[in-house]
Amino acid sequence: MAKLRIGVIGLGMAAAPHAKSLLDLKDRVEVAAAFSPTPARRKSFSETYGFATCDVAETIFRDPSIAAVMVLTPPNTHLELVRRAAEAGKHVLLEKPLEITQERAEVLVETAERARIKLGIVLQHRFRPVSEALAELINEGRLGEIVSASARLHNWRPQSYYDQPGRGTLARDGGGVLLTQAIHTLDLLVSLAGVPEEVRAYAATSKVHRMETEDLAMAAIRFANGAIGTVSATTCAYPGHPDEIDIIGTRGMARLGGRSLTASFHDGSESSLEDDAAGGAGADPMAFPHHHHRAVLADFLDAIAGGREPRVNGREALKVHRFIASILSAAESGRTQHL
Repeated sequence: MAKLRIGVIGLGMAAAPHAKSLLDLKDRVEVAAAFSPTPARRKSFSETYGFATCDVAETIFRDPSIAAVMVLTPPNTHLELVRRAAEAGKHVLLEKPLEITQERAEVLVETAERARIKLGIVLQHRFRPVSEALAELINEGRLGEIVSASARLHNWRPQSYYDQPGRGTLARDGGGVLLTQAIHTLDLLVSLAGVPEEVRAYAATSKVHRMETEDLAMAAIRFANGAIGTVSATTCAYPGHPDEIDIIGTRGMARLGGRSLTASFHDGSESSLEDDAAGGAGADPMAFPHHHHRAVLADFLDAIAGGREPRVNGREALKVHRFIASILSAAESGRTQHL
């Protein structure tokens, strides 16, 4: 089978797990060129991973042999880069979030759909073995009907993290803890329990950080079947703790806590699973293995080869974007938001 040729755009902090994944899957994918506007980053990336680089992104878009583009740039650049990829007929694997506003995110997805290119979004928590095991428990009815679904993300980021230019701003990142960190956990919650129907919320910039957007958000949520739950997200929780999701059903309860899944059922039986590839909750946001990123890339390659949609495509990602937008809107207005 011929290798798929791919270009990489963006060689900043997010590039490392993707580069390692590309090396792991080198029998299936070939990096034709990698681009950053910063010469030092291009040099470091090439020396570290052995991939060829280019000094203008147009080299990647103009090369007809390159079938796909991996976009790892700041969120406010995503729409323009996806437009260029769509015009060139190249598939896109895009780092989260989709874009900095709901409107731009929707335009981005529609752009990819009109061009009939595959659009995969890097929301790798869905690919954790413990996440997949919990989804299986729910789908098999082991927990019964869901009566409560809640998510908690208590990360720590020092002030030095937000002192980086553009970090935590509306102009570059589009938001704070919800869109940058909690999006992974909230996407997983939505994939397991569905998109909430109603949201009431508070969001704030705490005294812990000097930043433009929220570092603390809490919400009460209600689902279409009447199930209720909560969301708690922050980057103020020193020294950082694994994210958690609780699913309570009519036949039992399951807790997904970082790398572990535990479930207890009304019939007295129990189930548990451990995953050694979790992290990133503390001061170093990249302190985690790349296993789940590799799974995202493998699924993207399978989608292209099989002519199907990636497991987390643009439409799937829009669900968590709408959820986050509703939390922020509810917090700003002080009113219940209906999705």
